[in-house]
Amino acid sequence: MTRQLVVALALSLTLTDPAKAQAPPALVPQPREIEARASMPLRGGVRIVRPANAADRLAAADLADALRERGVRVPTEGATGAVRVTLLRLAHPAARRLLDAHHLRFEPAMRGEGYVLVADGGRVTVVGATAAGVFYGVQTLKQLVEGTGARARLRGARVRDWPAMRYRGLHDDLSRGPVPTLDFQKKQIRTFAAYKLNVYSPYFEHTLAYRSNPLVAPPGGAMTREQVAELVAYARRYHVDVVPEQEAFGHLHHVLKYELYSPLGETPHGHVLAPGQPGAVPLIREMFAEVDSLFPSRFVHLGADETFELGRGQTAERVRAEGIGPVYLQFLADVVGAVRDTAAGASSKRFLFWGDVAMNHPDLVKALPRDMIAVAWEYGARVSFDELLLPFVEAGMETWVAPGVNNWNRVYPNYSVALPNIQRFVRDGQRLGSTGMLNTTWDDDGEALFNQTWYGVLFGAAAAWQPGASSVEAFQASYGRVFHGDTTGSVDEAQRKLIAAHALLQGAGLGDASDYLFWVDPWSAEGQLVAQKLRPVARDLRLRAEEAIVLIARARQAGAREQDALDAVELGARRMDLIGMKFQFADDVARMYGEAYAAFRNPARSTSPTSYLGDISGANGRLQDLRDGYSLLRDEYERLWVAENRPYWLRNVLARYDLATQLWIERADRVQAARQRWYRESAIPAPSEIGIPEVGGVP
Repeated sequence: MTRQLVVALALSLTLTDPAKAQAPPALVPQPREIEARASMPLRGGVRIVRPANAADRLAAADLADALRERGVRVPTEGATGAVRVTLLRLAHPAARRLLDAHHLRFEPAMRGEGYVLVADGGRVTVVGATAAGVFYGVQTLKQLVEGTGARARLRGARVRDWPAMRYRGLHDDLSRGPVPTLDFQKKQIRTFAAYKLNVYSPYFEHTLAYRSNPLVAPPGGAMTREQVAELVAYARRYHVDVVPEQEAFGHLHHVLKYELYSPLGETPHGHVLAPGQPGAVPLIREMFAEVDSLFPSRFVHLGADETFELGRGQTAERVRAEGIGPVYLQFLADVVGAVRDTAAGASSKRFLFWGDVAMNHPDLVKALPRDMIAVAWEYGARVSFDELLLPFVEAGMETWVAPGVNNWNRVYPNYSVALPNIQRFVRDGQRLGSTGMLNTTWDDDGEALFNQTWYGVLFGAAAAWQPGASSVEAFQASYGRVFHGDTTGSVDEAQRKLIAAHALLQGAGLGDASDYLFWVDPWSAEGQLVAQKLRPVARDLRLRAEEAIVLIARARQAGAREQDALDAVELGARRMDLIGMKFQFADDVARMYGEAYAAFRNPARSTSPTSYLGDISGANGRLQDLRDGYSLLRDEYERLWVAENRPYWLRNVLARYDLATQLWIERADRVQAARQRWYRESAIPAPSEIGIPEVGGVP
């Protein structure tokens, strides 16, 4: 009989005991083995015994801070009725006694980051072989606390837990617009660690301030050496390794656009370094010498994906003669050699690279240095991801998997794609021996807000920690309670509504709720094509988005936590709603103006243009509604942006809100002028004269 079956039987027997009957607690990630025990009231607070190990005192302080934030007393001295928490290392005699008393075994696989947690009878003990193990046990303990203040309770449990994957990370785009503040990055680190992620990988194209190449970094939009040092030290406290990615082949337009660097590119002012160009490798060597001095991690990510320009310029003849694969892989090997020359402890450095190009040349992959790590990436919800990994596995190369939260170019992440993508990619990676997961956020058009991505980030954390295929349904039923403390289910239902809203647009052949749909003019030629597909689903799209807004409000009223993240969810829902409203109201205006014009052309009609014109552009006109929609969302977007990001780049997005607002103001003014003309002359211009399309055959 397997241990998992024994645990399952023990849990079922425990739950039949009326004195101990408890529903399984909602936890993210879900522990491998958990047996529910009776809950403990926290009216007397929680007394945390000072750990003997100095490193574990940071975990104790983290627990105390979390409890105080929830209004739970944390007395420093003994207090009557307080639940006692003890953090122990495995070698401590008390830890051995606890394990023996509960017939629990500390498996060899648990020694790195695993833990045992026993919460029962007014006492809690966390046992780990390492500081990381103790810390992760504390993170589970924090999730077992339900409620706030004197009404808070600690769910009793007996837990044995350890990760399925050694490296569990989040890759954050810092180069396509949003660049987070240092304070927000620290919050990210704390939150990643709380859900057992242990890698944070900031993505740099040009937003790291290099002393050797000071021209590249945009003013106000780059991390400085001092900020990096502070972040790395902060992350270390939370057992998070900061693994930098500096693009070293493609994605370098913001370097190569300058005349000083343009000759190094495959094409003038292009995106890709030219293999064989004498200055290319020295540039990479300079950059990575500074990267090595800033980031002590044994991992360095070289990027090297999407080198689409390769063979179109300086290397055209070489690519024709040798093929694109050999040229690409040789330069990648050259980059590794150059970076290795600059790195302290170079023999122990591990180099990550994106696996998309090399995957197509499996025979040549074998020529790459064996200590490289291929990071296979794919963001669709395909059934199997084996083909992305097998070329590297068969070459004997270590792999990580990189799914994505599908937040890029969207008003809100599309989790109907992201969740199965993460689930299946991580599942297949574990089966094929991948040692790490690097979940990704991207900011392609510069409009993404990180606070909208926590749903996908936390599911990635669960998938990488838990063995096999993590349950999407279990996560969706746990997220709101765990992350937001929402016991009403409103947050979870709001996420489902937004998933359904995306699905409506997908079903209509429009992809999903993209930024493109948010900005496209419904009266443009392109907008009219979009309108044909969107009209049948506009009402249901709006209903799903508006229901999500109401659900978020209910969660707030019930005292949900992480208000900034809830605000970001609501903004996504409101932007979805405005997509539907824009196309509906644009049709309303065209129809009503057509009716007004028909009434003017046919005096025998009983209706007058006056009421139609007022509904189009008046105190509560449809055009004013669209003006208000963009102007109000502009202000909310700006507020949420500055809550997490530096001012850099923000104006590029706000300018779009301003232009959209101005567009509807100008259209309202034209209709107002037509209205005044009606009062003066009893005549109005044809729709085409003021830029309004004809709809539905209205004469």
